[in-house]
Amino acid sequence: MTISIWGEEMERWFAIIGHRAPSSGSLNLNDLAGSGGRMDVLARAVNSALFISHGIREDSHVLLHLMGGDGPSRRIWFNGSSLGGVRPDERSISGQIKAIMKESIPPRGQFREYSSGISHSGGDIEQTIEEWESKGVCPIILDADGGDFSVVPTSVDLGFIISDDKPLSEQDTRSLMAPVSLSLGDRWLQGHSCIAILHYLLDGC
Repeated sequence: MTISIWGEEMERWFAIIGHRAPSSGSLNLNDLAGSGGRMDVLARAVNSALFISHGIREDSHVLLHLMGGDGPSRRIWFNGSSLGGVRPDERSISGQIKAIMKESIPPRGQFREYSSGISHSGGDIEQTIEEWESKGVCPIILDADGGDFSVVPTSVDLGFIISDDKPLSEQDTRSLMAPVSLSLGDRWLQGHSCIAILHYLLDGC
């Protein structure tokens, strides 16, 4: 059982926005940072969100938002409760993403299973927020300029929106319309580091 800092069982959702990560086409595993549109940042986020020393966090989910390229955006859902066949390293995770990028993009809101614990769908972050709210997941934008994390709402399930190496613009923030924007400190941290800190806090350490 997972115990949060409020003493309630909860699931954790992480939406990672890849502004330049291509949604389709090829992916050079030797150039994730360059031609891959900082796919390395997204792979590290998956690693931090799901993997522990000898297992997987079954209470955690990651939704990668591949927003780059010429075609429509794609979302890839890594479900910790059923994930299998993926090693905790950037190349293995990126290899899964590369394979999915060759698949046709499903309609918005319709997730198609690719392998155990990995599904993909069309749609963007606004679509994700709508789905979260329909499931009772409270969306929270993680932003260094946001409010104090100590006032995080006592929701059963929390969904954290984290950008890649590009900060969310004011237009991004307005379009997301998330009710809460919170900060882990006044310094801009890398996304995978923020996820590790969130797990530490929510684990009740």
